[in-house]
Amino acid sequence: MLDITTRTAGSRRDFLRIGSLALGGLSLPQLFARAEAGKLTTDKAVVMVFLQGGPSQLETFDPKMTAPQEIRAIFGEVQTKLPGVTFGSHFPKLAALADKLAVVRSFASGNADHQNYLSTAGGNPLKVPMGSLYARIAGPNAPGSGMPTNVLVAPEAVGGKDFKIGKNFETDALNKLIAAGGELGAGYAYFEPAGSGPLRQNLEMRQGRDQLDDRRGLLGQLDTFKRRMDATRAFDDLTAHEQRAYDVIVNGIARAFDLGREKPETVAKYDTAHLFGNDEVQKWGDMRRSSNLLGKQLLLARRLVEAGCGFVTVMDAGWDMHSNSNSPAGLGGMKWLGPQLDHAVAAFVEDLHERGLQDKVLLVVTGEMGRTPKIGKNGGRDHWANLTPLLLAGGGLKMGQVIGQSDRQAGAPATEKYTPAHLLATVMNTVFDVGVVRVARDVPTNVVTAATTGKPIAELF
Repeated sequence: MLDITTRTAGSRRDFLRIGSLALGGLSLPQLFARAEAGKLTTDKAVVMVFLQGGPSQLETFDPKMTAPQEIRAIFGEVQTKLPGVTFGSHFPKLAALADKLAVVRSFASGNADHQNYLSTAGGNPLKVPMGSLYARIAGPNAPGSGMPTNVLVAPEAVGGKDFKIGKNFETDALNKLIAAGGELGAGYAYFEPAGSGPLRQNLEMRQGRDQLDDRRGLLGQLDTFKRRMDATRAFDDLTAHEQRAYDVIVNGIARAFDLGREKPETVAKYDTAHLFGNDEVQKWGDMRRSSNLLGKQLLLARRLVEAGCGFVTVMDAGWDMHSNSNSPAGLGGMKWLGPQLDHAVAAFVEDLHERGLQDKVLLVVTGEMGRTPKIGKNGGRDHWANLTPLLLAGGGLKMGQVIGQSDRQAGAPATEKYTPAHLLATVMNTVFDVGVVRVARDVPTNVVTAATTGKPIAELF
């Protein structure tokens, strides 16, 4: 437990005892001292946007307007920058960036239910999220910054102290993801900066008996602690590694989570709050985990990977669309969620290119399943295992292409079927030198097997 007090200078080394704190299995001084021990990573990061609920392949990136009316995209299509390639009509900004994207139209999660681990885990036999696999191999903290390497960004992370979000089955799914360290242990589970996951519990700052429950309080206590310790020169006798660890905790990590350090124009570019009101979101029937905060979530994700986080999962909910009512609980919700996804992801992709990070960060956008090709009796689409939307950008992979095709009914792959196992292998081959991982002495055999034996999506390499 990270317990910040100002009682005596003798607590300074306790402050750095990160092995029993929140930031992972090793202490930060040990982490820095061992930084040259070996290199498994490629210095690339992953940001996965997980569209919980199951987005429709037809209404997103495979509108199939040549199919019969009861199958084709309900809201029509928009021409992309790639000749002959169209997206669903709610994605004009991504359509204009299609040369910087890759869409896989023959991706099938094999899941017809809300089993999030199948996609977030890439179907690995350990049933842990890809981010947990990454953290187990790369380490729970980035050697250069001490940043947690596996972070989950839910809307609450950027919603502010008073932000409230509805609770339903998607909240249960989120909580299961947070706890999904599995047999790897809680130290490799998601760090969730705004929630109550195990790593978050260990990163709570304490002063006396008061517990700080929000991110702003965390930042404030770090600043207060730093001023007091600097004033008393209590850290003068620390080793170089210990001093660096202190600087990481009170400066680097706290700052990375603070969107207030971004330029206002950058925040405005990402912001999706103007697309629909949160007051209206809270009335959305079954989809009460939906929010208008996806843009700021992706901005935070960009800040985290710049600070050394290797795997960020961004959670967006509300995509369970069984009807086509004017309520966002049905496919009518595309009128809200589609433009938000379009705006947020386009801002993220453009920002990466402006910062020269397009080859350093791999963006993955998918969900746990797709939707039935035939429109249902309520005007929407039901659960479907045989096709699932998948969009990628960056990571130094081959962009500006559509990979694979769906069949004439938009219900199954007409070309080679790609699965979550292929996605996992694609991610692992992007962030790791898998040849080095295979012979790494301190990585368990089952982790090595899960991370290195799959076949990537060949067209991307």
